Amino acid sequence: MGVLSVQSHVVYGYAGNTAAVFPLQRLGREVWAVNTVEFSNHTGYGSWRGKALGAGFVLELVLGLEERGVLKDCEAVLSGYLGDADVANAIVSAVKKARNASPGALYCCDPVMGDVGRGFYVKPDIPDMFKNTLVPLADIVCPNQFELEVLTGITIENVSLAIKAIETLHEKGPSIVLLTSFREKQGEIGMIASDKTNMYKITTPELPLKGSVAGTGDITTSIFLSRYLETYDLQQSLSLCTASVFGILEQSLKTQSPVPDSNFPFELKLIDAQNELIKPSHFFETEKIV
Repeated sequence: MGVLSVQSHVVYGYAGNTAAVFPLQRLGREVWAVNTVEFSNHTGYGSWRGKALGAGFVLELVLGLEERGVLKDCEAVLSGYLGDADVANAIVSAVKKARNASPGALYCCDPVMGDVGRGFYVKPDIPDMFKNTLVPLADIVCPNQFELEVLTGITIENVSLAIKAIETLHEKGPSIVLLTSFREKQGEIGMIASDKTNMYKITTPELPLKGSVAGTGDITTSIFLSRYLETYDLQQSLSLCTASVFGILEQSLKTQSPVPDSNFPFELKLIDAQNELIKPSHFFETEKIV
């Protein structure tokens, strides 16, 4: 069984498919990667080379998979950074093809739009494509706090408002919502997972990373999806995902070489920290909040 992952791709560093594919593979999943953009590096560097590949390119590659007859083995479709809004329609087509060939296939949507402190970093027409097209189609949606606020119109200032926003997003269609970043107390960062019936919160120390680190949302979504496909247990998937992500970030912080240019972004050390995917060094308790 495989995962069709439709996301951006960078040649250097970790973002989009470059960050998502390896964790899925390391956790035992076949991955069919379709790239929505091909960039030299992620946009956090301020400059990059490459281009968006467009909806036609995505459609052509998925058609090729359909012609090979492999979509019958699709467990899930995963989407992330779009590049262009019309790619959303290509993802809709891919999800429909996957579900037709493999009726149990899930669609996991990472609604990549921006982040707290940084704001939007996508084209202006993309948020509406997530709101109106992809989120209603999805089984699982994995927004960060900024993206959940955008999708629901609710400013999240505490746990009660986070719960309200998650429940509001459920009403739009997804059966599972994973809030991939939630800051309630200084020095801590958490995630909240909900399946409409149960809701769990988990918290870890916030590591001293400078600014936002590209790829963290991508690896979080890919690990959570893989663990959920393995266990179909929301609480266990949240716990294992959180432990792995924390371990990867901690290991990356320890092994990151100092760079004289302070503007040089922090990059994940995903290969160095790969054992954290299989056997995390830490364990964090989940708390049932609904």
